[in-house]
Amino acid sequence: MTRVCVPVCEKTIEALETAAVRASESGDIIELRIDCLTRLEDLQNVLSRVSRPVILTFRPREQGGHRDLDHQARQLFWKTAPRTDWWDVESDLAPETDWSHVIISHHDFAGVPEELTQIYERLAATPAAVLKIAVCANDIVDCIPVFRLLDRARAEGRDAIAVAMGNAGLATRVLGPSRGAFLTYAALDEDSGTAPGQITAQKLRSLYHIDQIDRETMICGLVGLPVMHSVSPHMHNAAFRNASINGVYLPLEVRDVQSFFKRMVHPVTRELDWKLRGLSVTAPHKSAVLEFLDWIEADAKEIGAVNTIVIDNDRLSGFNTDAAGFIAPLLDRFESLAGLRVAVIGAGGAARAAVWALLKQNATITILARDIEKARALGRTFDVSYEALSSKSFTDYDLVINATPLGSGELIDQTPATAEQLAGVRCVYDLVYNPMDTPLLKEACKAGCTTIRGLEMLVAQARIQFELWTGKPPSVQVMYDSAADALGA
Repeated sequence: MTRVCVPVCEKTIEALETAAVRASESGDIIELRIDCLTRLEDLQNVLSRVSRPVILTFRPREQGGHRDLDHQARQLFWKTAPRTDWWDVESDLAPETDWSHVIISHHDFAGVPEELTQIYERLAATPAAVLKIAVCANDIVDCIPVFRLLDRARAEGRDAIAVAMGNAGLATRVLGPSRGAFLTYAALDEDSGTAPGQITAQKLRSLYHIDQIDRETMICGLVGLPVMHSVSPHMHNAAFRNASINGVYLPLEVRDVQSFFKRMVHPVTRELDWKLRGLSVTAPHKSAVLEFLDWIEADAKEIGAVNTIVIDNDRLSGFNTDAAGFIAPLLDRFESLAGLRVAVIGAGGAARAAVWALLKQNATITILARDIEKARALGRTFDVSYEALSSKSFTDYDLVINATPLGSGELIDQTPATAEQLAGVRCVYDLVYNPMDTPLLKEACKAGCTTIRGLEMLVAQARIQFELWTGKPPSVQVMYDSAADALGA
């Protein structure tokens, strides 16, 4: 059974009541964080307004709370606290109460403690109704011991909550209930989370479809660092739902690639029993994953990067869908790319895939980069022209492609070319997809160029990934619309 608990943390009793009523609309259980109140007041009016089961929590600062509370103050609170469906009590207390409604909890915000098993056994030795352990994940592999706790608790017939906090622990929040977790926590709003990595209840249900996940759910995910900004989960999860496929796509924050592939991915060595079927790979791991694969398609070998992995029959197969995804929007607009004069701005992984794909179409390419040494290295690899990126005009080119991060993230206000430089260019293609209309595309419109958004490439490569994993073609329109919605378009 999937239970989503929405914690409510407010400074005043009036705000707590308002938030608790709102939380009842999206959560199955409401947690009232009393430690957030600046002044302790009678809770009966709040409790009478909440239509869901309630967890009462009074947490000290060292356990993630908002108050400096000594042992005596907490003992006194629980002696006079109103009876609710559950009380969440820290493991250093032994409340004088009926333990059948107690959640006994332990939190570690520094990482995953080596003595995790001992902590679990200490909690399990109490008569508490539910055991709760929350640790902080710094890498996706930190989820493994958390899932093991859930497996053990289920085998022992104990109700348990086990959560890996932080972005790297998202999988435990989404998959936990399907693996026996008593509940999973979710924020009421984007800015109201009470623990690191806590996403909203709306996202858990509408993006990840947590109520439909079970032990047979096919799992796919995005491997990279960072990954939480990606709209790929929006595209793939919408496509799974549209195609009536029992699948979920998760962002997987990976630092140690070798450990991840050994302990969580490869069917022969992985320590986690899950229905992992496919992976997308993004920066900075597209080249690093090559050594962990059993088979790599010829195109991906030539490009020197893999962005798609299929797990099947105890082996890992690697593909590159970036190149095909990149070229698809161009083929929709040009009858032929042969002889087309193309300026590729950038000399990183995205530029590499673009140059390779353009050469297959017999285009005439010049690489332009601020770092001339990187431009030279890439130019020599593919035997194409290269120059330093400057304020020169692009009039001599038919097509200009931006394969740099300029126009996104911290560089969102920057453009690699102005309208004056782009005068006379037929088409400008920006591989940046967030924002959808980048500074470069705006300059291109001023210059009268036709434009191609990066989202078109993102969807095109994702379509191929989906088909590799499922054997079914997805709805491209569903993918595009879900990504555009996520970007606020």
